Parts: sequence; structure tokens; C-alpha cells
Amino acid sequence: MESKRVLNENIKTICLVLPTLQSGGMERVMSELANYFVSLGSISVHLVLHRGVNNQFYDIDHKVYVHVRKERKENKIFQFFRTLWFIRTKVTEINPDAVLSFGIQWNNLLLLSLLGTKNKVFVSDRGSPIRKYEFPQMTLRKYLYPFSSGIIAQTEMANVLTTKMFPKLTINTIGNPINCFYNQSKINNKENIILSIGRLIDSKHHINLITIFSKLNAQGWKLIIVGGNSLKQNNYEKLKCLINNKGLEGKVILDGARKDVLSYYERSQIFAFTSSVEGFPNVVGEALSAGLPVVSYDCVAGPSEMITDGANGFLVPVFDDELFRQRLQMLIDNEELRDEMGQKARESMKKFSVEEIGQQYINFIFS
Repeated sequence: MESKRVLNENIKTICLVLPTLQSGGMERVMSELANYFVSLGSISVHLVLHRGVNNQFYDIDHKVYVHVRKERKENKIFQFFRTLWFIRTKVTEINPDAVLSFGIQWNNLLLLSLLGTKNKVFVSDRGSPIRKYEFPQMTLRKYLYPFSSGIIAQTEMANVLTTKMFPKLTINTIGNPINCFYNQSKINNKENIILSIGRLIDSKHHINLITIFSKLNAQGWKLIIVGGNSLKQNNYEKLKCLINNKGLEGKVILDGARKDVLSYYERSQIFAFTSSVEGFPNVVGEALSAGLPVVSYDCVAGPSEMITDGANGFLVPVFDDELFRQRLQMLIDNEELRDEMGQKARESMKKFSVEEIGQQYINFIFS
């Protein structure tokens, strides 16, 4: 559905720009924000998807105006310039009070497409603040980000590192909105499940997690991994072979990408996270909000923004798999500890509600 800007002086207009709304962390956050903004009634929301794909994994409120670039078969050079033109003409047509974009590559594309305009553009890097991007993304970032009106950092660590690079820019730390998945009525339906959620990519280190699980004294427990396979890496086959080689069939389950993650959180007792590179891992926050104690690699950055070691979960140095095993074993053996940490986990996530985070975005963008 497309529409020109609503002509009402009391209504602010925001344009959210992403390549697609397929499954992914930044796509989930953008959809959450879009739905929250439009629910207020005082903000007109336009969602611009410039990759020519309208295969939406996330539900979008019908009051959000969605603009999708028409897809064509053409070489990459033509495609690049046509994308720039689509973004520039569409944003000019919408004439928003503010534009918001996620992801270094897509932020660069947006800022490049809007050079010479007077649009207020806010950008947010969604990956790890210490990640090194291939040329030319880091170079473009250096020269294009100063044209933005502000940068949103997901964590305090990201804020510090971004400020060093762009000391003259306005930078604000805003975490991600976390879905509150806790359901009191389902608390008695728990099973002996260690849950992990994340795409089957190398940086999630599911091989490490499965190996750790194989060394646990966990009779009657299962490890369930929810996450889509990456065709480029095809780790599904590697993980299946590892499971078979260790005799863990039926004990370690790969359930693929799922929309019904709520049911997994409700059934599980513990959440395990072995990612070594993160920006702000949404699934850690969702697990905590569902009352699950979390054992996580203390990667830069993200988990330490949500987990207080020994209170609502455990932070483990990256690749210290023996300590990771010990922390999991401690939770498996102690139901009282699981319950105590689970209660603290739920309380700790209230500050990441979509209402709290959404209002922080509004205060920063429309100030």
C-alpha cells in the first residue's frame, strides 16, 4: 500500500528504510518499531524496502505504508544506481520529518542516495562494534556518516567506539525492544530443555554448544537449536553429522527457522548462547523475558548489557567451554537456582519493553 504524506501538522512522519523484512535481527526490531510508532496515532509510518522483495517474515500493522521497489533482472551496476534512485525519489515523495536506517551497508546506501537533500537521517549499526567490514563499507562510513543527523548505538561499548570515530556527531545509546514472552499460565508446562536460537552460521558456534552438551550429566535433557540454515555455509549438514557421530540423535534437535518461538521459550528451562560476535542479541533478551536463566559467551557486545553474571544468568569468556559446561551443569542440577535466576531475568527485561525503547527513539529522532 502506498500513500503520500498525511497532511496534518500534528502528525510526524517517519520513513524507515531497509532492504527487506525477511528473517533477521534488524528486521525484527524495525518491524517492532514501525508497529509501535503507528499505534500511537501521532506518527505516520512509511516503510521503504529497496531490494525488490516483499517476502515479509514479520507482521506489519496495516496502517504502515509499505513501499517496495519493483524487481528487475539486470546487472549489479544498473541495480545499484536504480536502488539509489528509488530511495531518493521515494523519500522525496514521502517528505518525512525523519528517516531511520539500520546496518552499515544500508546506512551508506541511504546516505549516498540522499546527498544534497535536507532530510534528517538517523542511522544505526547493528553488528558487533569491533567487526571489520570489507572495503568499501568502512571507507564510505567514514565519509558518509557525518551527513547524518544522529547515530543510534545499541550498547554502551558501541557508543564509546563510535564516538571515537565520530566525535562531532550526536550519538545516543538505545537497546533493542524485547518481546515479553513470559506467560504465567504456562509455567507448569516446562520440559527439561536447553534452548538455543540463532541462524546456523559459523559465528554462532553451534558445534561448540553440541560438544558441550555431550559432556553434561544431563539424563533426560534435550538441546533444541532453532535457526535457519545458511546455504552459503550449509552448517545444517555439518551439525547433523556431529550429532550422529556423538550418538546424540533425539537428544540434540535442529528445528530450523520458526515463527512460533514463544512455544519454545515456554517449554524450556535454560537458554544457551555461544555466539562470539554480536551487536545486540535479541534472543538473549527474549529468553530472559521468558524467565529463562541464560548461559552466554561474554562476546563484544550485547550479552553483558542484559546479563548480570550470577544473578539472571552467567557470562562465560568466549571459548571457555569447560566453564560453560560447569555453568550449565549447575543449572541442570539446581531447580531452585533456575527459578531464582528466572524471576530476576523477567524483572531485568522490563527496561527493554517496546514502549520504553520506542519512546527513546521518538525522543531522540524528533527532539
